Amino acid sequence: MLLLLPYTEYLGRLGEPRNIADIIAVFLVVYAVLKLVRGTRAAPMAAGIGAFALLYWLAVKQELATLEFILRGGLLYIGVAIIVLFQSEIRQALISFGNRFRMPFTRRYQGQFGEGVYDEIVLAATTLASTKTGALIVIERKLGLRNVTDGGVKLDAELSYDLLVSIFNPASPLHDGAVVVRRHRVAAASCFLPLTLNPRLSRDLGTRHRAAIGVTEDTDAVAVVVSEETGLISFVQGGEIKRGLDATKLRAAIFQALEVAPKREKEKEPEQHESEAKTKEVAPI
Repeated sequence: MLLLLPYTEYLGRLGEPRNIADIIAVFLVVYAVLKLVRGTRAAPMAAGIGAFALLYWLAVKQELATLEFILRGGLLYIGVAIIVLFQSEIRQALISFGNRFRMPFTRRYQGQFGEGVYDEIVLAATTLASTKTGALIVIERKLGLRNVTDGGVKLDAELSYDLLVSIFNPASPLHDGAVVVRRHRVAAASCFLPLTLNPRLSRDLGTRHRAAIGVTEDTDAVAVVVSEETGLISFVQGGEIKRGLDATKLRAAIFQALEVAPKREKEKEPEQHESEAKTKEVAPI
């Protein structure tokens, strides 16, 4: 409505708080959309849709009746086409939006179970890496992975080093697929994950790594991958992969992602306070 007003009145109304908030909201929405599609396969598709809209505008402006008639028929299906083409990006945006506005009483932090639970994962990953045994461990966080676990073999077993090594043993019938860890338990094994369609990934990454990236793109889960070819350990979070990690770096990455404070750091804090207090009490000679 503002654009239909005279120029001077339009500029005058721009100073109103409601209109300023409106402009800021539009800016944030456009910025979020551009940030979401940048570097993905959605970027060239968005450019194609923009070119289609520009061509239609030129047809109307230059009174090209035949071209306008053809393009107008395509506009009837543009909404459905956008949903189909951008379904993964739309899903990711809704998940991200939901995570930002989740109510505090609905949050579930996986770090509440302590560092010992995740040390089992680190120990199992390093053991499997030493024998070049492929493994894929997905750790569920706030968003549930029920759609993933329903397609696998449900276990609901206590998480342990022995169980993880046994599952990924090549002779085990459950070694093919991913293990999903929910809280301090192994929810399911032999789960199949959606593969990422990110065109920027290296061709050196196999199906196991692409599956780990895919599940972390669609959810807030994190994944630990052991390469069957090289024995390298990788950590995946938010669609980003860190490769070639040792036990210390893997442990730090898991704890940082799951907001777990290592016991050593917790124990050092009171010791530091006690030492500082003792130095203050000792008088200089």
